[in-house]
Amino acid sequence: MKKIVYYVATSLDGYIAGENGDISQFLMQGKGVDKYQADLLNFGTVIMGRKTYEFGYQYGLVPGQPAYPHMKHHIFSTTLKIDKLSEMVKIERGGLDRINEIQQNTETDIYLCGGGQFAGYLLDHGKIDQLKIKLNPIVLGKGTKLFGSSTSNANWELIDNESYAEGLQILTYNRR
Repeated sequence: MKKIVYYVATSLDGYIAGENGDISQFLMQGKGVDKYQADLLNFGTVIMGRKTYEFGYQYGLVPGQPAYPHMKHHIFSTTLKIDKLSEMVKIERGGLDRINEIQQNTETDIYLCGGGQFAGYLLDHGKIDQLKIKLNPIVLGKGTKLFGSSTSNANWELIDNESYAEGLQILTYNRR
C-alpha cells in the first residue's frame, strides 16, 4: 500500500498559515521551494479537505479543476458542491474506508496537501506515513496549526534534513 505523505510548509511555531489563511510570510522562491515543486512531480494522487481546495480559488484555481494538473484529486468534504468537475477531480463523501481504497489503488505515494484540520483527522487515525516539513524561518504566533486541533501523540524518525541558503529546511520523517 502506498504512503500518505504530508508535505507542507510550516513556521517555526507550527503554523501552516497565519491569520485568515495568510501565507505571505512563507518563502515563495529559492532552491528549497524549487526542490518542493520538483518533488510534487513524483505524486500522481493528492488528497485534501474542502478548505484547502477552496483556498486555491484566490490564486486562480477554477472550481472543479485540478490544482495540480498531473495529479488525481480527492477532495474530502460533506458540504462541497461543484456542478462541473474535471475528470481529475473527485469530491469524496466517505472517510477512512475511502482513504484506504485510494491507498490501495494508486500507483504512487499520496500527497496530503495542506489543511491542518484534515491532517489532524488523518493523524488521529494513524493514516499519515511520512512528514515532509518545509520549515520556514518565521514565527507567526497564530493561524492554522500543522495538525489543526488534534491532540494525538505520534513518534517520528528523522530520515533526511536538507538546508537551503534562504533559511528553509526540508525535514523528512517516517512514522515509527
